[in-house]
Order: sequence, then structure tokens, then C-alpha cells
Amino acid sequence: MEIRFVGSGDAFGSGGRFQTCIRLRVDGATALVDCGATSLTAMKAQGVDPGEVDVVVISHLHGDHFGGLPFLVLDGQFARRTRPLTVLGPAGTGERLRTAMETLYPGSTAVQRRFTVDVVELDGTGGQRSAGPWQVRSWEVDHASGAPSLAVRVAAGGADFGYSGDTAWTPALVDAADGADVFACEAYTFDRPVRYHLDYTTLREHADDLRAGQLVLTHMGPSMLARLDDVGHSAAHDGLVINAGML
Repeated sequence: MEIRFVGSGDAFGSGGRFQTCIRLRVDGATALVDCGATSLTAMKAQGVDPGEVDVVVISHLHGDHFGGLPFLVLDGQFARRTRPLTVLGPAGTGERLRTAMETLYPGSTAVQRRFTVDVVELDGTGGQRSAGPWQVRSWEVDHASGAPSLAVRVAAGGADFGYSGDTAWTPALVDAADGADVFACEAYTFDRPVRYHLDYTTLREHADDLRAGQLVLTHMGPSMLARLDDVGHSAAHDGLVINAGML
């Protein structure tokens, strides 16, 4: 599995980074984990073809993780896309997508497109849903977003990627990381507690409980970016590529 951090930033573009967007590729199939508002720009800047995306897995419904979906759909429409797009996300994803599209581009949900957009809601209890070759599991975490917020696992081709989403520390992360080849985990601040988010000091205290092949820090704010030399784990950056079978 090729894992590309198309966007590794927080909601505010700290360090000039794009918002969360992680591309997974296995045997010609392409999935995104999260699709923040800047994702279409980030993909095109890095030569990633949005038309190749078959599946989008959404951790939660905040704009820096979800807000790029309307633009991904509309890009497909104007590029005359024909391949179906499947979106897997928490309860309420379908309605939030419709609302966002109508807010940004009134009338856009009534357009007849050449491709379907199918929304599958995840249960947040560790259950598995499938979309093509992708197997997706989810666990509810501690982050207020007007709908359930999730940590997710996405597996295909014998490889397994996990992602914390945004969350305070919760034992659900232990389940989400267990056995993953790569687990990408939020480290928003270095040591300052922020409600509903994870600081690196707290994460470091629990790191041995996260039984993944590799732990990669992401969604970092200014205080984390300023202290990357002080951390003992790999940190993502925009454009970072990891091959899950070659750790």
C-alpha cells in the first residue's frame, strides 16, 4: 500500500500545510482518508489525479477533514467523470454533504451527473464495511463535530492503515491502531491541552499501547511544528510517501 500525505496540516494552514488528505493506493485502486477544504488544490499541486479516487473515508464532519468533498464531486462533474465515487463516513455524512453543496453551489445537488456518489455510514463500533477492495472499520472518538467523530482503519491488498482523526486521548485509539502497518495520529500541540484534541506529551505517554508498525504524527499546530526536533516519532509533511510493506 502506498500512503501519501497529500495534506498533513491543521485547520488553519499552520506551517503553510494543506488540510488533512491522505491518499492510499493498492493495485490500481485509490482511496482518500479525509478530504479537507484545500484537498483539491493539494492534489493538483502534487500531480494526484482526483478522477482516480474511487473511495473517500471521512473521519468527521469538520471542514478541514470533510470540506473538500463538494469540490471533488464538482471537479468530477466538469471533468466528465464516469467512475462511481463512494464516500464512507459517520452518521449524518449524506445530509451534511448535501447541505454543504447547496450552501456553496445552490442547485448543485439536483444536477444529473455521469457518475454516482454513494454514501455509506460507518457504525463507529469497530464494525466493517466494504467498498471495492477496501475494508473500512471505525471507532467513535472524543471530538465534538455535530456528528460522531471516528478513528478509522482502511485495509486492502494485505496492508492496513489507521488514522486517529481529531480526538482527545481515548482507549478507542488502542483498538484503531492495533495491528496497523501505519497509524497516523493527531499531535495538535506539543504539551498544551486543548479540548477534543491530542497533545504530543499525552500521546507519548500512551505510545506503547498503540501497537502499530509505525506511528506517524500529523495535524500539527504551531507549537508542534516548532518542536519537531524534540519528538521521538516520525512526523508527516505534505507530499510524504510511505510504502506500508517496506517499513
